[in-house]
Amino acid sequence: MSETKSIRVVIRGRVQGVFYRKWTQGRARQHGVAGWVRNREDGAVEGVFSGPADAVDALVAECRQGPPAARVEGIDVTAAEPVLEQGFAVVD
Repeated sequence: MSETKSIRVVIRGRVQGVFYRKWTQGRARQHGVAGWVRNREDGAVEGVFSGPADAVDALVAECRQGPPAARVEGIDVTAAEPVLEQGFAVVD
């Protein structure tokens, strides 16, 4: 079994108003990753992903592309405290 990994991501580019958060939630649930995602005031999307390392890595790889209308310019990834709750939420 894969080790658990928890990261904070900041996704920059055209990522607001293109269903990026909802898309991320769906992809996270498919991978069995817990956490949350939200819009930031600076136009980026921020989230915390926690789960099996291979699943978290796969989700980050997919987030580099994003949904069809998104144009991802970059993703910053840093270590984060593990998410204690189950599931994945879109935070308003």
